[in-house]
Amino acid sequence: MLDDLDRRILRHMQSDPEQSIPDLAAALGLSAARLSRRLDKLREAGILLGSRAVIDWRVLGYTVEVSLRVTLDKTHPRAFDEFITQAREIPEVLEIQTFLGQVDVRLSVIARDMAHYQQIYRSAILTLPHIADIEALMHVARIKSNESLPL
Repeated sequence: MLDDLDRRILRHMQSDPEQSIPDLAAALGLSAARLSRRLDKLREAGILLGSRAVIDWRVLGYTVEVSLRVTLDKTHPRAFDEFITQAREIPEVLEIQTFLGQVDVRLSVIARDMAHYQQIYRSAILTLPHIADIEALMHVARIKSNESLPL
């Protein structure tokens, strides 16, 4: 699906995502028009999803991160849908993942401090529907966090 030029474009974009189209084209030995056409094809194919701002929430005062592993009461046929719909509404929930296995859902939650986390946990998390069991894992350190692919 990807040729060598596509891979080179994606590698350069991963290493310097803020590089302008003319600068990227020059680094790749392409015209800006040819690069733009290639980028359009990568977007149309769903490979290049876009760009986004990466905000360091710690700098904004969020010092606590907790992973919540949730097991749902699956006797309710819409347990997943109802849980996820309501979990999406909690602003401090950064990520929702679903799993096959003992744990059904993992929520990544941020808070300013432990008191704020307790408030979120009691007023928002524990009110989510169909929770059978919940386990909190306090994040201590992020060892690796990388979205770059080996292209």
